[in-house]
Amino acid sequence: MELHKKILLGSFISMAIVSCNTTNDTIDEKIPQDQQLLSALQATPQADIPAGFENTQMCKDVYLPGEDYIPGTTSKGAVVTNKKWTNGSVITVGLYGGSTYVRNKVIQYAKEWSKYANITFNFVTTGTPQIRVTFTSGAGSYSYIGKDALSIASNKETMNFGWFTDTTSDTEFSRTVIHEFGHALGMIHEHQHPLAAIPWDKPKVYAYYAGAPNYWTQAQVDNNLFAKYSTSQTQYSAYDKQSIMHYSISSTLTTNGFSVGNNTALSATDKQFIATVYPK
Repeated sequence: MELHKKILLGSFISMAIVSCNTTNDTIDEKIPQDQQLLSALQATPQADIPAGFENTQMCKDVYLPGEDYIPGTTSKGAVVTNKKWTNGSVITVGLYGGSTYVRNKVIQYAKEWSKYANITFNFVTTGTPQIRVTFTSGAGSYSYIGKDALSIASNKETMNFGWFTDTTSDTEFSRTVIHEFGHALGMIHEHQHPLAAIPWDKPKVYAYYAGAPNYWTQAQVDNNLFAKYSTSQTQYSAYDKQSIMHYSISSTLTTNGFSVGNNTALSATDKQFIATVYPK
């Protein structure tokens, strides 16, 4: 992804022409991954894996060119509504790598969204899927937002899971897979919700993220933590501390002890909201 900067961090979603028609909603143990007929992807360059990030289990934001590192502007929020898929879309997904067990867990938890949204993730084993999922260890977990995936070169990934193994817990599969496929449906991080009023202790936040593994400048912290989407640019529900799209927040980084734990499943508000974005 040499043309697309990746940064640490980790809530929206046109039916594009479906180019793949071989479905595989559970991966057969008898079919080796190297015999599947998905179009080949370029390997993630080592330079795209930030030093010190290998053991960090958090989502990274990935942006199209021109959308990142612009603190306090409307660049990100201005395109949110344009990232939604057409209601009723069947979105093709290919899984590149990972064990059979891991791939089946990704399929299982990705489908949680379709219980409430009028969107289908069609897992395929041939052609060029619209969402291309890799399992590059140490590269973090990330997904392009909504239809941004359609702008990524067909030989590059649009989503990655960087720490899944056959010993990963179901809780962790649920937390990370649902979160990343939420991004794929166009959902932003909940801490950037237009109505979020998180009492950040900004000096402590700046100091924390200036260190490993982030090494962020104040401008990067401003853009990725403090900047919020505007009410005029987004479709949104009430701010939801329990949302699967919310980062965990330590009480040491807020002024009044406010904190958010690790949310591992869709909240009631997540379910209600995605059903309004993609009504059945």
